[in-house]
Amino acid sequence: MRIGVPTESRVGESRVAATAETVKKLVQQGHQVTLQAGAGLKASQPDGAYEEAGAQIGDIHAAFDADIVLKVRAPSTEEVPRMRQGAILVGMLGRLDQTNSELLAQVGVTAFSLEAAPRTTRAQSMDVLSSQANIAGYKAVLIAAQHYKRFLPMLMTAAGTVKAARVLVLGAGVAGLQAIATAKRLGAVIEASDVRPGVKEQVESLGAKFLDVSLLTDEEREIAKGVGGYARPMPSDWLRRQATLVHERAKQADIIITTALIPGQKAPVLLPEEAVMEMKPGSIVVDLAAADGGNCPLTVADEVVERHGVTLIGHTNLASMVAADASALYARNVLSFLTILLNSNDARVLNMEDDIVKACLVSHDGRVRDAQS
Repeated sequence: MRIGVPTESRVGESRVAATAETVKKLVQQGHQVTLQAGAGLKASQPDGAYEEAGAQIGDIHAAFDADIVLKVRAPSTEEVPRMRQGAILVGMLGRLDQTNSELLAQVGVTAFSLEAAPRTTRAQSMDVLSSQANIAGYKAVLIAAQHYKRFLPMLMTAAGTVKAARVLVLGAGVAGLQAIATAKRLGAVIEASDVRPGVKEQVESLGAKFLDVSLLTDEEREIAKGVGGYARPMPSDWLRRQATLVHERAKQADIIITTALIPGQKAPVLLPEEAVMEMKPGSIVVDLAAADGGNCPLTVADEVVERHGVTLIGHTNLASMVAADASALYARNVLSFLTILLNSNDARVLNMEDDIVKACLVSHDGRVRDAQS
């Protein structure tokens, strides 16, 4: 198969969908790989490294005129027509972006959105959400430390003792757990909250205190289990109790990192304006849900703003700020997906009945697949 890797055109996107490591493996499998010149430069992947791995370097036309096009983000409306009918597109396409999905279907592209891969053991190697969230959680702490006007660790000096910063992490998924681990390495005192009581052991194993909100009803206990590794919306009474606890702990925090997302829905509000107003002057909030409405209503997507003496950071693509490692992990995710997508005996025959492949399918045969099916 002819595989093309274009340069990412979205503003601020520094990642690339294939690295020299994965290109070498694709070439060894018998595929012809063509990258747009400079596609990997922002991810520390020079054209020469790709050529040494067996790839060809071409222009944007060569990268899009392939049997399989590998992308990080969805192609723009100007890029979609560059793909030919019957081509395969693999990337993080925005599973619920109906307009983009319809455009891909009109061109006749068979598109797969890797965000939709199920949270199963078999699909772990292609779980792009986890690989990129892991990086976002790490980077969130470093960005918070950059904006925070004090030390994170406790320091004992001749001039006196500096207290350790208090970090509050809201949401203990992949990003939240990595944020806890990173903040711990930097010497902060950490607390964390999550709707799923089952993550308490993980939180505490990383050295953080878990803020436990009691589950009072069978309904609360059932919903708290989550589904497919994701949190579910909790009942209003539980949310009220959690909000009260978070509000109290927020007043003591120096840095708050919010990571809560619910697939297909606007991000839940975990840090209302009233809580921000009572935070200490100079405190920092890094809102990893900024792209989905934010866990704090004061957050502005892709901006750093100050409200009530608190700095709110709304970067929506933290993984791209660590482009080299983010690309390395993402490219391996893509390679794992291609391994199950393409038949080992005849790559032209797709394994469309595979459960992971079906879950990721966005468009095929000129039709958009229902995101709920």
